[in-house]
Amino acid sequence: MTSGREAILARVRASLADGPPHVVPPRNYRLRGESGAAAVIALFVERVRDYEATVVVADDPGAAVASALEAAGARRVGVAPDLDHRLRPSSVELIEDYGLDSRDLDALDGAVTTCASACAETGTIALDGGPGQGRRALSLVPDLHVCVVRAEAIVETVPELIAALEPSAREGRPIVLVSGPSATSDIELTRVEGVHGPRRLVVIVATA
Repeated sequence: MTSGREAILARVRASLADGPPHVVPPRNYRLRGESGAAAVIALFVERVRDYEATVVVADDPGAAVASALEAAGARRVGVAPDLDHRLRPSSVELIEDYGLDSRDLDALDGAVTTCASACAETGTIALDGGPGQGRRALSLVPDLHVCVVRAEAIVETVPELIAALEPSAREGRPIVLVSGPSATSDIELTRVEGVHGPRRLVVIVATA
């Protein structure tokens, strides 16, 4: 097996020897945003709403979470065991995820998580399994995902988002990038929701 592998790699190297020189692509794109905090938040809200998600800007994120769950008719809600108590509404039954199987997760009315960072340019939320986020399955299987995004965790550009996630990536932590509710138009350009994750996404931008 090893000799075969080396033979194949040798043939690849030989084929590439006479090819064009390796060209490093230009890296002259913006590495950092230049907008103020208020403008970054406003852009993030605009882009997330473009994806047909619900966005609430709130200085009391706990109350906003409770209102979002009530509006969605959610009664049994999954949370990470380390979710901040201030984000745990008493009006619903909270099910802590200690390894719930797929059927139990699917039976939940929704899930509440935090996130690691977010990008205003693309309206993307990034989860890395950190405090309050739980497993990937918790945010992907239930039909409703309520995500609390700290205003200070929102960056303007994609390079800033990648830089924010670099420590998690180096640790080998799973990273999930969410840009709106789950939807696809792969088949005959017909939009189908809920294929790869929750059909409903509510984003709570916590300003305090």
